[in-house]
Amino acid sequence: MLAACAVVVIITFVRHRAAPEDEDPSETPDVIEYMTMWIGVVYAIVLGLAIAGVWEGRSAAQDHVQAEAAALHEISERVRVYPAEERDRIRGDIRTYVSHVVTTEWDTMANEGEVTERGARLFERIRQDVTDYEPATDFEAQAYQPLMDQVTAASQARIARAESTGETMPGVVWFGLIAGAVVTIGMIFALQIRRTTRELVLAGLFSALIAFLLFLIWDFDSPYSRGVTASADPFLNLFPGVGD
Repeated sequence: MLAACAVVVIITFVRHRAAPEDEDPSETPDVIEYMTMWIGVVYAIVLGLAIAGVWEGRSAAQDHVQAEAAALHEISERVRVYPAEERDRIRGDIRTYVSHVVTTEWDTMANEGEVTERGARLFERIRQDVTDYEPATDFEAQAYQPLMDQVTAASQARIARAESTGETMPGVVWFGLIAGAVVTIGMIFALQIRRTTRELVLAGLFSALIAFLLFLIWDFDSPYSRGVTASADPFLNLFPGVGD
């Protein structure tokens, strides 16, 4: 933001010194003012849509984490009807998987933009624990299908989480956003801005605002690896102590 302000101020000073002595800044054609206004409006709409898109992606990433943690917690609670040995084994595998997710896999998602193979193997072990058990009573049989449904829900949430680890904004969109910023700020100089304190401050703040909005889009663009990221709190809240 400071760099954007500095660039605008420097260009303004250089342009003011290079301008001919008879230049009259008050004689800006009306068509330029009209074009500048509409360029700003269109670019503001584009920025708003981009911010809404990346924020929606970040919120969806958090929803995937919440859904996966809730499904695993349901499995852990519903297996209480199983024999103690089977129940403890399933719960132990779930805690092992969650511990891996909130420590190792979360760092891999942030640094490399992908989930881990070990996480996939640990989840597959949970699936096999639930699938391979043969209910011995009617009560256990009634719990079997709901457990399978929760395994499916957790699997779908994990797949969705894996697919949302990378950046969501295509390169062509970034090109449009940056080019639009250059054009929008460049139109300030088409209006023959003068070197008054008020105009310099307004031009600097305007350019800083655009720089901040572009940074905001970049920050939200990768839901698991930048400033305002999706959190592993749903896992930590439902499975206390797994991250220690």
